[in-house]
Amino acid sequence: MSEARAAEMVARIARAMVEHPEEVSTRVGEDRGEPVVDLLVAEGDRGQVIGRGGRGAHALRTLLRAATGPRSKGGLGLRIVD
Repeated sequence: MSEARAAEMVARIARAMVEHPEEVSTRVGEDRGEPVVDLLVAEGDRGQVIGRGGRGAHALRTLLRAATGPRSKGGLGLRIVD
């Protein structure tokens, strides 16, 4: 799956999780030289995406890993930004 399609997949899922879906966006960037999807959400929605105990964020990372492969083999990571 291409980076752009993976980023759009993350955005679609995140829009279903938040109260302000119009403020959800993604971009592909780098973190310590490795590619990541930056998920930008409204400040009040950040907790909704992360979820209790980080379960929401973990689920998003798992789906992203399934779509792009492990980070060690060039897959994408996820960074949640408010």
